[in-house]
Amino acid sequence: MSTTLADIAPPFVAMAHRIVWCTAATVDAQGRPRSRVLHPIWEWDDGALTGWIATAPTATKRAHLEASPHVSCNYWAENQDTCVAECHAEWGFDLATREELWERFKSAPAPVGYDPAIIAMWEGPGSPAFAALKLTPWRLRVMPGAVMTTGEGEVLTWQA
Repeated sequence: MSTTLADIAPPFVAMAHRIVWCTAATVDAQGRPRSRVLHPIWEWDDGALTGWIATAPTATKRAHLEASPHVSCNYWAENQDTCVAECHAEWGFDLATREELWERFKSAPAPVGYDPAIIAMWEGPGSPAFAALKLTPWRLRVMPGAVMTTGEGEVLTWQA
């Protein structure tokens, strides 16, 4: 049986929002990976799954995404739950998008929601040190830790 986006998006969002932090990897123009820990928020709305990351648009991130506009977001918890989103990434530098993202994080429930003002370098959504990174998944994988530890449950995968 093939897994549809509608089958996998809700359990992916639930697991990702419970784990909160992911290792996000990009690659440079020479194909070398770089990873960092980031805090996406995911929205499953009207049949579409979209991730958003509030982040500093560093020279490295900008160069990597210019070379290859893809990000791999890998979540892991101590109970061995893992989920991965392989995504197309797109910067949002316009003020309206940054304001929307700022409020999205500020109004979301914990643990995924937080007040972005706690980041000292972000002086508000208009700060040049603050940008929105929009993620559109093309592949998802959700594996409850019990699959590995007890052989129970199932691994869900989806690819566009």
